Amino acid sequence: MNRWPLPEPMVLALAEAGKAVAAGEVPIGAVIVKDGSVIAAAHNAPRGLCDPTAHAEMLVIRAAAQALGSERLDGCELWVTLEPCAMCAGAIVHARIARVYYAAADAKGGAVEHGARVFEQEQCLHRPEVYSGMGEAEASALLKGFFQRLR
Repeated sequence: MNRWPLPEPMVLALAEAGKAVAAGEVPIGAVIVKDGSVIAAAHNAPRGLCDPTAHAEMLVIRAAAQALGSERLDGCELWVTLEPCAMCAGAIVHARIARVYYAAADAKGGAVEHGARVFEQEQCLHRPEVYSGMGEAEASALLKGFFQRLR
């Protein structure tokens, strides 16, 4: 575990990941913060919604856009428990999210510092600041526990 307290947005994202587990979903949670206030929170729900795009990031981006009344999330921060995939990274770009904080890296499906590295592509129209590793142990433990129970 970490030697220091986790930032509140990551604690909330981890709580959302816990809600995903309770719903039988892969434990990924996300929150969006603007000006220090949480404006949206969500967890993975592709199974429950029968929607392959219902990743935590996609749902939280949609909720934040509705809350702000804008498709642009200028000045917002995304806090998520797992490195975003290519679909979610693309949505982050289109939403113009300023900063992305993710807990655990995803060497298999991630597309920020692994795989497609979406934000590094020449065609990328917006590049958020990216910070990783906060809450990594907690997020990894949730994911490992979830998949061990499935096996």
